[in-house]
Amino acid sequence: MKLTILGCYAATPRSMTNPTSQVLEIGGQMFLIDAGEGTQVQLRRKKIKFQRINHIFISHLHGDHFYGLIGLISTFMLLNRQADLHVYGPKGIKEVILLQLRLSNSFTGYKLFFHELESKESELIYEDDKVSVRTIPLDHRVYTNGFLFETKAGERKLRIGAVEDLGIDRCYYQKIKNGSDITLDDGTVIDNKDITYDPEPTESYAFCSDTMYTESIVPIIKDVEVLYHESTFLDSEAHYTQKTKHSTAKEAAAIAKLANAKVLILGHYSTRYNDITLFKEEASTVFEGTILNADDYKVFDL
Repeated sequence: MKLTILGCYAATPRSMTNPTSQVLEIGGQMFLIDAGEGTQVQLRRKKIKFQRINHIFISHLHGDHFYGLIGLISTFMLLNRQADLHVYGPKGIKEVILLQLRLSNSFTGYKLFFHELESKESELIYEDDKVSVRTIPLDHRVYTNGFLFETKAGERKLRIGAVEDLGIDRCYYQKIKNGSDITLDDGTVIDNKDITYDPEPTESYAFCSDTMYTESIVPIIKDVEVLYHESTFLDSEAHYTQKTKHSTAKEAAAIAKLANAKVLILGHYSTRYNDITLFKEEASTVFEGTILNADDYKVFDL
């Protein structure tokens, strides 16, 4: 699992910081999560191949999370993209993007699919044979979702030497990979664990951006491997959280602790702060697991 931070600061872009966007590589897929202004420029700077992006997830319709989407969609057209593109986001995202394309007479030559979201309950919105994606309903000023990415458990791996020594016919190999025990001709039952290795461990990543503190998300992300949770404010500005519906670093850490997350990544920092190391320092007083500070262009191999 690899996470590339293209931007992780709140509100307006600056010459040295960028609004929210990140690329997650998991289960052999590459997913773009949020697309703040300048996203396609950041993709180029990190030399990420545009054609690998087939699924884009937009948390909510605030500009610092989706104003870069129309530019990226248009550039895909200029690059003569042929592959389908799927966009998952709040109801209204189709209308705003198609309006821009229509008024600029810039309809795409590839198929563009919108999956509009409006449920306030967690729901499965994407699934293939390796990865599933569920929404994480958040509490912000507008309808907002986070996203939980999870890989599926793979097949068990044959201990080929042990299988051959027991004279097990190849026709049973798939059954063994699926986890079944095997009964030999003489009636001996062979435990599956004696003739297989465990599959690759599953991976999970929860993206929770733009939300005030809400424990309602904990059951959805319970035992998540890596949690990205917004931490717009330090504790000294905690009084802003109710009005803006954002979180502090300590509140992000509290969610990570309740969810039993292994790793917490902090981001979406207010641009009022000059030193983002303070966010990790405050979060560490609450959460004893691994805490990482997101920053523009930072890559996490997780």
